[in-house]
Amino acid sequence: MTTEWLTLGGLIFLSYLTGSFPTSILAGKVLRGIDIREHGSGNAGGTNVFRVLGWKPALVVVIVDIFKGWLPVGGYALWLYGRQPIPDLGVVQLICGFSAVLGHTYTIFAGFKGGKGVGTLAGMLIGLFPLVLPLCLLVFVLVLITTGYVSVSSMSAAASLPLFLLLLPPLTGMEPPSMSLLVFSLLVPWFIIYTHRSNISRLRAGTENRFEKAMLFRKKA
Repeated sequence: MTTEWLTLGGLIFLSYLTGSFPTSILAGKVLRGIDIREHGSGNAGGTNVFRVLGWKPALVVVIVDIFKGWLPVGGYALWLYGRQPIPDLGVVQLICGFSAVLGHTYTIFAGFKGGKGVGTLAGMLIGLFPLVLPLCLLVFVLVLITTGYVSVSSMSAAASLPLFLLLLPPLTGMEPPSMSLLVFSLLVPWFIIYTHRSNISRLRAGTENRFEKAMLFRKKA
């Protein structure tokens, strides 16, 4: 095995470890001495931290989780690009970023049971599609204030990503994404749907948690 392939392997492992940093689990342990996965929705993510610990810890968790996704894409992949065998920078960034997302979802530091990957995926997308992410965030907010469901908002925002990538270049003149990035964007919604499969079951059963305070159009009792 050549040095370049060893570098690529190390790059993937470093990205996975970065994503594996158990932000929400540490917040629960430090602030309350609890496992956040045993409270609220049972998810190790920013939304559940908000429910159980409050908005300040949740804000810190979300920022760190986003940074975990951005660093492998905007940092590791660029720093070590010329030292590994893949000639396409976009592909290297995809590999690093998704390794971080997998690390967050299946963290090695907490029995491979982490969060849904939304925050870390958002950080990855900041590094890959900085012009498109605000539009996806807008979709998230619009769905949230309409339905009150964070899970539905996350899945809707993920589904909008490939649509924006296809529509924006001809409308704005921005450079079209590479084929590798476009294919990846088509896979993102399926991954988010997969990590939210328990939420989908609760939605069908009518037991999904809802942020009614975020709803601008809720019916008054």
